[in-house]
Amino acid sequence: MAEIAGNIAKDKIRNIGIIAHIDAGKTTTTERILFYTGRTYKLGNIDEGTTVMDWMEQERARGITICSAATTTEWNGYRVNLIDTPGHVDFTAEVERSLRVLDGGVVVFDGVAGVEAQSETVWRQADRYGVPRICLVNKLDRTGADFFRCVGMIETRLKARPIVIQLPIGKESTFIGMIDLVEGKAIVYDGAKPDDPPSVREISAEQKADYEEHRVKMIERLAEVDDYIMSAYLEGAEVSVSDLKAALRRVALNGKAIPVLCGSSLKNKGVQPLLDAVVDYLPSPLDKPDAKATDVKTGDVVTCPTSDDAHMAVLAFKIVSDPFVGRLVYLRVYSGTITAGSTILNSTRGNKERVGRLLLMHANHHEEIQSAGAGSIVATMGSKNTFTGDTLCDPAHPVLLESISFPTPVISVAVEPKTRADRDKMIDGLTKLSEEDPTFKVSFNDETGQTVIAGMGELHLDVLVSRLMTDFKVGANVGAPKVAYKETITSDGKVEGRFVRQSGGRGQYGHVMVEFEPNPGKGFEYVDKVRGGALPREFIKAAGEGIKDALETGGLAGYQVVDVKATIYDGSFHEVDSNDMAFKMAGSLALKNALNKCNAAILEPIMKVDVVTPEQYMGDIIGDLNSRRGRVESIETTGDTNIVHGLVPLSKTFGYTTDLRSMTQGRATFSLEFFQYQQVPAALAEEIKAESAGKAG
Repeated sequence: MAEIAGNIAKDKIRNIGIIAHIDAGKTTTTERILFYTGRTYKLGNIDEGTTVMDWMEQERARGITICSAATTTEWNGYRVNLIDTPGHVDFTAEVERSLRVLDGGVVVFDGVAGVEAQSETVWRQADRYGVPRICLVNKLDRTGADFFRCVGMIETRLKARPIVIQLPIGKESTFIGMIDLVEGKAIVYDGAKPDDPPSVREISAEQKADYEEHRVKMIERLAEVDDYIMSAYLEGAEVSVSDLKAALRRVALNGKAIPVLCGSSLKNKGVQPLLDAVVDYLPSPLDKPDAKATDVKTGDVVTCPTSDDAHMAVLAFKIVSDPFVGRLVYLRVYSGTITAGSTILNSTRGNKERVGRLLLMHANHHEEIQSAGAGSIVATMGSKNTFTGDTLCDPAHPVLLESISFPTPVISVAVEPKTRADRDKMIDGLTKLSEEDPTFKVSFNDETGQTVIAGMGELHLDVLVSRLMTDFKVGANVGAPKVAYKETITSDGKVEGRFVRQSGGRGQYGHVMVEFEPNPGKGFEYVDKVRGGALPREFIKAAGEGIKDALETGGLAGYQVVDVKATIYDGSFHEVDSNDMAFKMAGSLALKNALNKCNAAILEPIMKVDVVTPEQYMGDIIGDLNSRRGRVESIETTGDTNIVHGLVPLSKTFGYTTDLRSMTQGRATFSLEFFQYQQVPAALAEEIKAESAGKAG
């Protein structure tokens, strides 16, 4: 394995992620990048379970990426910190946190399927974080692959402006390389071995007309979004290769356009030009705006410059419990220098820590370094009190970087240890897994005595339970999946919360008057409108805490209550018997009364579903979705394949994989993505309440 040099100039660093829909070829592309940069000497294969990046046993068994794996490699004097992210929607948190710390992205598309459901999701995530991208249309050697159809889908479905900078030579089984429209050359892969370099040739006479037509189109599209090329184009001046590359870099960095390349990673075609494009068109840390942070002492927003000499600002974006190394914390250094053995402040949690060993990661292998400057992505060992989203900084200059937001879990199962010996191991394993994955939640149900785990989907929980059993050697029984319903109120109302206890001696007295109203999409808000000193400040605050606690423990059916605005406007207190606890109880009782008065409703998670199917099964699929309380939003036709876009309640999707397979003889595929919570029908709400009451009884 090639060693990576120590420090390197900031403009020579590329922090990039490989992102796409599941099975578009992300991991294969990453494996080829590692091979051609000399980081590995053997090509990994997903089908054989020999990939470097999918190193986890669960990943190799399922042939999918679950954890975003980080690696560091070099290409032509540039350091490339590379993260291979998952494509399955259940592991969207991995993509979310990766995009938060990356500077650029390579979006991979399947040349046959084009833009798929999860492609749109990751594209929106990249838009949200302002991540510049280049695109690779992959798998062009497969039957049915169509480069220009895929480019068209990037424009229409993703609302992006693709600029084609390569043309495929050949089609499907005859695909042998690409024409570089920028440098005006043909790159042909005709070697017998994977490591045979491509031959760079003059463009042949039969390809010349195609090349000239598309080169003019490339310059025209570039002129529409770049002033320099526009003026050269209008003046009829010849645009040089260096001018074209500079303009493509400008439009990629400012998000006005996306350079598009072609290839077949599995057949080792197009990887070297892709690496050149990463260097040429994706940003270095210096090209990105300086990170913003909050000064802990003053509350002011401050800038964290991308400089090794500035005050340190580092974001912990990922926790991994490595079976061989122990607990690893992945870090993105935004500003300053982090040094092994130094003392730093975790400003998120307010505690100091000593930096353990610093590592450059290569999937589950590592290389030790002494320090890492601004722009670096590294890992550290031994930070037991640092978690995802925490800021690490200079104790003398405490700052807080913006943390990372994650979606709420929508599905849960109960797990029980098989033996008493398994119990301690299970608690330890679940704690470590929840530290790694912020969308994985663990709770204990006091009524049933069960441990409940919640996540983003059936596959997500299945993988985590499998890891619990294999990685942590826990024997456990697992219940059936359950939907994470929620409750809310649908009308306004003024209620009273009165808590009075007298049991000889000093009593308890708390009394509040609160107005409740729906607060759709805004979560819980607590407003103080008590006037004239009717209640002391500390009791007003305690009542709010009581309401907030009661929201968590649940409403009429025992589920979490969301999107409520509570305005406290009056109340009374007793000089001797009133205290914080009494007012917390009064607030809690006020919420219970509000749920009865303000028409409480149960909400269920609704999923976006995309079913890709041959034409002949359309009737069965639409009928089946309707029977699941689903709704078809649109139908898209591409060739002889139809894509059904719809919405369906999560509770009706359990077992859909098996049902769809039997309905279509295994020829249809689908993907699910959380859409939003919606009110359940009245009849179903009564069933859920009755079921909940039965369990409580």
